[in-house]
Amino acid sequence: MNDIIKAIIERRSCKNYKPDAVPQEVIEQIIEAGLFAASGMGKQSPVILAVSDKETRDKIAAINTKYHPAHPADPFYGAPVVLVALAPKDAGTGVYDGSLVIGNMMLAAHSLEVGSCWIHRAKETFDDEEGKEILKKAGLEGEYVGIGNCIIGYSAVPNPPVIPRKENRVYRVY
Repeated sequence: MNDIIKAIIERRSCKNYKPDAVPQEVIEQIIEAGLFAASGMGKQSPVILAVSDKETRDKIAAINTKYHPAHPADPFYGAPVVLVALAPKDAGTGVYDGSLVIGNMMLAAHSLEVGSCWIHRAKETFDDEEGKEILKKAGLEGEYVGIGNCIIGYSAVPNPPVIPRKENRVYRVY
């Protein structure tokens, strides 16, 4: 089986992380994969906010939890790194393009034996005044919409087995 297809089939979301730091060169490879995601008309509108600073990571987690109080205390499941995909609010395909960025980063993480998971509520987090302050602190000016949080780190548990796909999800016209 082709390595890319194998990675697509075997990748699973990780929700239990070791506290071990992910080396910067590994983080950069994952980010680069995100930057090479397809984008509407090749505009490359999404940006990535890479956060490995624990204080900032924890602040983003706290803002995220504010918008889903029933969620566990740490919506990032202990992952030490958060890669936030954002897009300019006026980018017509920004949400779709940012989704592809996250997909690419999750597959790249898997290929590098790093766990990952898409965590929702980036929109709410970065619409929040505290979230906007984090963007400003990072040097990101302008109006951006949060697409999603790609958390990464080393998994504390083995990758779950591949589960069968639901039936009747493909319809064909030949």
